Amino acid sequence: MAGKNPRTITDQIQLLQSRDMLFRDVNNAVHFLENISYYRLKGYWWDMQDDKINHHFAPQSYFEDVIDLYNFDRHFRLLVFNAIERIEIALRTKLIYHLSLLYGECWYIDQSIFTNKVQHAEFLSKLNREMKSSSEEFMKSHYKNHKNDYPEAWKALEVVTLGTLSKIYDNLQHQSPAKSTIANEFGLASSADFSSWLRSITLVRNIVAHHSRLWNKVLITQYSWPKNMETILLDFTPNQNHLKKIFPLLAGMIYLNDKISPGHSLKKELVDLIQQFPNVPFYKMGFPPYWQNQPIFIK
Repeated sequence: MAGKNPRTITDQIQLLQSRDMLFRDVNNAVHFLENISYYRLKGYWWDMQDDKINHHFAPQSYFEDVIDLYNFDRHFRLLVFNAIERIEIALRTKLIYHLSLLYGECWYIDQSIFTNKVQHAEFLSKLNREMKSSSEEFMKSHYKNHKNDYPEAWKALEVVTLGTLSKIYDNLQHQSPAKSTIANEFGLASSADFSSWLRSITLVRNIVAHHSRLWNKVLITQYSWPKNMETILLDFTPNQNHLKKIFPLLAGMIYLNDKISPGHSLKKELVDLIQQFPNVPFYKMGFPPYWQNQPIFIK
């Protein structure tokens, strides 16, 4: 066991004060710590420390600034989730439409159109379990009326996650015309680039779904930056350090939304949100200086 004892909220505040964290109103801190755990907030004050071994805070480190950062991140996650939701629904729609027309209504069971046969078998086994245990009325109705038949793709893919959709796309045979068509409809010339974006977007989606911190998160899933795009997103080519932060991928998600949902309000919402929290150190999310002048935000 780690050997650390639980602390009361009063003890937690006293510990922070002993490490030179400041409070504009310590009574408000009680309310926040009653509703947001000390350990969750720790991720937001970590960078405020000038001694991370002894957990000492730098001068002018205020608890209220931690709460502002936490609230910014909460709103930012909602904005990102909104962007990802559109991408997920469009990907599901395009997989169903293009592959059903090419290979029939139950194309997802056809091993021959996939590259990795083992991965496909594992996917199909998992999908079967999920379909048969689904509480969705359309799925229960299917098995009641067609007990021994696989559901059509437009039913089957409604019960799978973005992660599974991403893996289905990635595992498609490269020579399948549907693979390049779908990437092209999302505005990317390369299906490999699109696959890499989907993997990282899925990672971010899972972070958001679990209400985890997205601000200053290091993205462990690396993605490629397309060399040939019909629209320039950024005035620089992100290097490996850039790609570990959310900004380039956020620009990519906005670009995908430009393709599938013209007229969306994501860019305005982002600008408004950042104006509400001017003290947040956005550079730790990979935002460059004058980020609003990047091509994706001014077109």
